[in-house]
Amino acid sequence: MFVKTIKLKKAAKTLVILLIALAVLFLALYSLNRLISPKGITLESQSEQIEFLSGLGWEISPEPIDCRTVMIPEEWNEVYTQYNSLQLQQGFDLDSHRGKYAEIYTYEIYNYPDGDDPKQNIVAHLMICDGRLIAGDVCSTELGGFMQGLMKTE
Repeated sequence: MFVKTIKLKKAAKTLVILLIALAVLFLALYSLNRLISPKGITLESQSEQIEFLSGLGWEISPEPIDCRTVMIPEEWNEVYTQYNSLQLQQGFDLDSHRGKYAEIYTYEIYNYPDGDDPKQNIVAHLMICDGRLIAGDVCSTELGGFMQGLMKTE
């Protein structure tokens, strides 16, 4: 049996250990980001959509009140540019979905803060493409209403 040993200087040993630790940390952060990133949310069924919105703290209608298919335009007007700005704040980006079809599911929200009326006219939209959540918002359907991200703000 033949054994060869390599003797590293203390500085080289420290550098190797540091590089290995950085590689492990990078892989761990990359894996964690893939697990919690909104881009990775799969919502292929109505029950998954309801579970997702409920997990964000929303009390919603048991079924979508509307479902429609839209094509995200290749060329954006100011409305799409502003909407994508909201999506970017949430970690989504519609830019890579230009020219693609998506389904928009609309759920009524019953527990929006600042609303005493059970019929608040507040809805959540989930935009889904190929089974993945690509955008979403919570908004008022009233004239002069508001739009915000999906996270509940209190």
